[in-house]
Amino acid sequence: MQFSKRQEAILEMVKDEGPITGEQIAERLSLTRATLRPDMAILTMSGVISARPRVGYFFSGKRPNLMLAEKLHEVKVDAVKSVPVVVNDKCMVYDAVVTMFTEDVGTLFVVKEGGILEGVLSRKDLLKITLGGHEIHKLPVGVMMTRMPNIIYTYQDESVWDAAKKLLLHEIDALPVVRTKEGPDGGMGLEVVGRFSKTNITRFFVDIGEE
Repeated sequence: MQFSKRQEAILEMVKDEGPITGEQIAERLSLTRATLRPDMAILTMSGVISARPRVGYFFSGKRPNLMLAEKLHEVKVDAVKSVPVVVNDKCMVYDAVVTMFTEDVGTLFVVKEGGILEGVLSRKDLLKITLGGHEIHKLPVGVMMTRMPNIIYTYQDESVWDAAKKLLLHEIDALPVVRTKEGPDGGMGLEVVGRFSKTNITRFFVDIGEE
């Protein structure tokens, strides 16, 4: 985050003299409090300075890079997830390929009755099987999808930081966002409720920048 020259001057003043009131800052800069209000709002909202009633402004000791890291830890997957693209476990490979391209995604989540996670299909999986000369109109996705316990997933209340680390560590494009749910057979399963992908991460950073 880059501050203006006036905001940098205010920040240095708060660091050197804080706690300091808004009136004192305005007086030292020969400006009105109304003129300074947008600058003070930016500095306090960014977290580099804090304010206490009847005390004034003081330096928080935080820099923008640290605050970004904190935000990545604080924001949950549920806040940035997107709608999952799913196919059922009886889907043929041909239909999965069509779905992947019409929905413009790189990963499909395979679910059984009740939306319970059954498998994951990547673009690489489908490319490999279609180039192999198989009869993809008659080949079910179950023969080549990744199954549990090899599926990497995330929960809604997991931090964006932890979910992003999974994408990087396992070199995958997307994670199914899941929650525990009783399946049709009475056993417990993982219901797919969202999608967390590299696109979600990029959009999250853009949103932070626009703020």
